[in-house]
Amino acid sequence: MRILSAAPGFIAPLTENEINKFLTESKLPIHISTVNGKGEPNIHPTWYHFDSTINRFYILTYKLSKKTENLKVNNIIYYCVDDQNQPYKGVKGKGKVKIHEDIEHNIPIAEKIAIRYLGSLEHPTAKEVYRRVKNGDSVILEIFPSYHSTWDYSKTVTTG
Repeated sequence: MRILSAAPGFIAPLTENEINKFLTESKLPIHISTVNGKGEPNIHPTWYHFDSTINRFYILTYKLSKKTENLKVNNIIYYCVDDQNQPYKGVKGKGKVKIHEDIEHNIPIAEKIAIRYLGSLEHPTAKEVYRRVKNGDSVILEIFPSYHSTWDYSKTVTTG
């Protein structure tokens, strides 16, 4: 995986281990950008699961959502997960998306997302998410990142 510094010469990039920890341990949302039929960008903040073993993001969304509609036409996506608390830190990048409609594939990923953000599958929202996945009303977006551009303001570079 290619890792870039978002501010070369000023801030050192996160290491692969730091990226994995940041993306798997934080409960920050991911902001994804798609392009609509008019060629205009759409930003979508959403919950996600990151699988650090294969460097993939997974997003659960409504089958008829704007982001799904946009991605069926153009499967390129930009993403950003960032912490607005000091020291500022984040990961952004670009990737391709595969849309998964298979219910059996989607259920375990939806469960991971629900547990991450809601703490339990017993939460009323988690139960509704499960119902929608089981009924085939939701899909999983799998993001295949091309690169990560990162920043961590605790790692500023000083010059002599």
